[in-house]
Amino acid sequence: MLVEQRRNQLLELVRAKRFASLPELVEQLSVSESTIRRDLEYLEEQGAAKRIHGGVLYAGEAPQLAHFEQQSAHWEEKRAVARRAVELIEEGDSILLDGGSTTYEVARLLVGRRLHVVTNSLPVANLLSGNTANDVVLVGGNVCPRSGVMHGPLANEMITALRVRKVMLSVAGINDEGFFNNNLLFVETEQAMIRAADEVIVVADSSKFGRRSLTHVCRLNEVDHLVVDDGISDEWREKIIAAGVDLRIGCQIEHVEG
Repeated sequence: MLVEQRRNQLLELVRAKRFASLPELVEQLSVSESTIRRDLEYLEEQGAAKRIHGGVLYAGEAPQLAHFEQQSAHWEEKRAVARRAVELIEEGDSILLDGGSTTYEVARLLVGRRLHVVTNSLPVANLLSGNTANDVVLVGGNVCPRSGVMHGPLANEMITALRVRKVMLSVAGINDEGFFNNNLLFVETEQAMIRAADEVIVVADSSKFGRRSLTHVCRLNEVDHLVVDDGISDEWREKIIAAGVDLRIGCQIEHVEG
């Protein structure tokens, strides 16, 4: 059996059961335990599975929504950011996740962790509600058909009644004026999220720097942590640090077939 065929079959088994043990997968695929471990490591790097003690959890597929597809050129950067960003999330945390493509990559890595998650994203809620470790609250409101993200007055009102330890936001642009997004209603909801949280985390790939989008979210110094990939320039590293923001950089990794 070819490597790609075996991995596809492995993913189908995990998807169907939501959780599978290592011995079970070895038996089903008739391959060695070391081969299964390598395949699971690859699937985890791709964001499709989450290895835990005793086996593996299904971590969903990237949403095939137009809003996410248009950003597909930067998936590896987004995954590098996500791997670094989850280091800021502690067991038992309460966290608000917005509905961006990078925050979706973060959500993949949170599958199976003991967390209280509030989100205005249907794809994120669907991903995390499939296991009992996460306590998931979905914010209501108007649904954006392109991204499955809730926004508007009802969403903002619900968020105003909440208090969480951390909020994690994605943005469309970053420049000297601060952080930007491309939809006024989304930005109003993100600003409500910021007010509801003790700590503000922004996740963004390096293509967002030096860009201005339609609506201003907040100033640079109004966030606590900024997580980016290693494509960020030295100039921007200095600017972010000078603004008093904790800058965290995620490195891309190369995938080795095995």
